[in-house]
Amino acid sequence: MSAVHELVTVRDWIRHAVSHFGAAGLAFGHGSADAYDEACYLVLHTLHLPPDRLEPFLDARLLPDERTKLAQVLARRVDERVPAAYLTHEAWLGEFRFYVDPRVIVPRSFIAGLIPDALQPFVGDLERVTAVLDLCTGSGCLAILLAHAYPHADVDAADISPDALAVAQRNVSDYELDGRINLVRSDLFGNIPEKRYDLIVCNPPYVTTAAMDRLPPEYRHEPPLSLAGGDDGMDAVRVILAEAPRFLAPNGVLVVEIGHNRPFAEAAFPRLPFVWLATQGAEDAVFLIHRHDLTTDVTR
Repeated sequence: MSAVHELVTVRDWIRHAVSHFGAAGLAFGHGSADAYDEACYLVLHTLHLPPDRLEPFLDARLLPDERTKLAQVLARRVDERVPAAYLTHEAWLGEFRFYVDPRVIVPRSFIAGLIPDALQPFVGDLERVTAVLDLCTGSGCLAILLAHAYPHADVDAADISPDALAVAQRNVSDYELDGRINLVRSDLFGNIPEKRYDLIVCNPPYVTTAAMDRLPPEYRHEPPLSLAGGDDGMDAVRVILAEAPRFLAPNGVLVVEIGHNRPFAEAAFPRLPFVWLATQGAEDAVFLIHRHDLTTDVTR
């Protein structure tokens, strides 16, 4: 980035970043919806300013070392197409902050907004939920939200990746939940304890092969293992639906995120009575199904 010395105020840097991001054709979706939101976030974070108080600082003049640091951060975002969350090592789901790095996908699950209110009609009173499983936990973000939402529940959080579990452990410890969240290395249900859960949630790999080939550079910084779901995006979902009955309590429910793959899900499981849960930004990115509806061959 040239002419850094001409960018004097916070306002200058945000305007410059928005223009630079637009000219570079960056892709968003890792916590920011557009170039302006991401520019504000990166500028405020780099300057150690409150993330929700832009207005008082717009005309503040930057020191030389602050301008140098900002130039470096914005250059990496543009030149390397690194997601902002990996530059700042943080991601937010509502009021919850999580540590992230390239060992895990950036937290952005549709399921987060469903916890706990939208799920309560299906799981009952919060006090009755005593065992919860977060499958494909990644950074541990959903497990942490679940532990806060269901105060009487023990939460198991599983992932196939030891690197992801290391990140999850950091987040679990940051929230002082080591005594309530049990991290398990497991390929889906392969190493899950033999117990029955009132609620199982899963944000599995569900990106189709065709969509993987079209991913913007930003998304290619994320672990492919956490994204790739096979030709129709249903590879992991098939295993989950087939094996979930063994781990669900009699009145338990399974909640699975599948993104924009509802047609593939309904084609793969035509007889299953999915309940589609509306979320912010999507009407059918998450399905819920009851344990008693998973007692037969799910592929028929």
